[in-house]
Amino acid sequence: MWAINLRIFGVVLGTLALYTLIANKIPQVQSEVPRALSLGANVTPEQLVAAGDQLFHGAGGCTTCHGLGTRAPNLLTDEKGQGPIGARCGKREPGKDCKAYLYESLTNPRAYVVPGYEPIMPDMGRTLSPQQLWALVAFLESNGGTVDVSASDIPAASAAPGANSGAAGAPTAAGIANGSMDPMAIIRGAGCTGCHKINGEGGAIGPDLTHVGSRLSANLIRESILTPDAKVAKGYEKFKGIMPKVFGNQLTGAQLEALVQFLAAHK
Repeated sequence: MWAINLRIFGVVLGTLALYTLIANKIPQVQSEVPRALSLGANVTPEQLVAAGDQLFHGAGGCTTCHGLGTRAPNLLTDEKGQGPIGARCGKREPGKDCKAYLYESLTNPRAYVVPGYEPIMPDMGRTLSPQQLWALVAFLESNGGTVDVSASDIPAASAAPGANSGAAGAPTAAGIANGSMDPMAIIRGAGCTGCHKINGEGGAIGPDLTHVGSRLSANLIRESILTPDAKVAKGYEKFKGIMPKVFGNQLTGAQLEALVQFLAAHK
């Protein structure tokens, strides 16, 4: 009897040890959140460029699409013989200088879509603060052009449509859409309809959400919101990396669950 109990205990202990070992070998994923910028009235172009550089190559997620010249234009080196973005940004749209064009590209990306590319760029004004937006503009100008962004531009960004006055990705008490619990208000406030269609409203860059509950469980829907690159819907592999990874920080817990249950009910 004791021998049997010891064997059972050994099997249980060995199983626990095996699963612990496997769990420790699984990479832990943590979304990188853009850090808040505090830029004073005496901020220099060099400081703006440095902040924009960090954002572009880090938590801003810009390199997911820009750089290879496949999903989006190459911004830092040559793009079809036109040079880096700072050398060509003032020639894109008539009547718009480089600074105006770059800011528009970040906050209203569908106003002008570079020929040969799809309109997959999200409105970065929904997830980045005015300081972060202007830091990106300065950094992009510095690649082949002249930086003319200054501290005087930053207050103007606070009135820009869709600009988020808080730090991108920083948790807020209100959440998205001023804390509304209406799932459609959350969807619109988070900018989901820029890429996803639901009940006939929205774009067609990402999967249609009208019947998403018939394809995904509530747990998978939750995972898709929090870690969108964990599983990519078939047929949308080329858009991997486009969906922002900040909703776990921007949505309140109650908003997240309201949204998950709303989408899961869409059979």
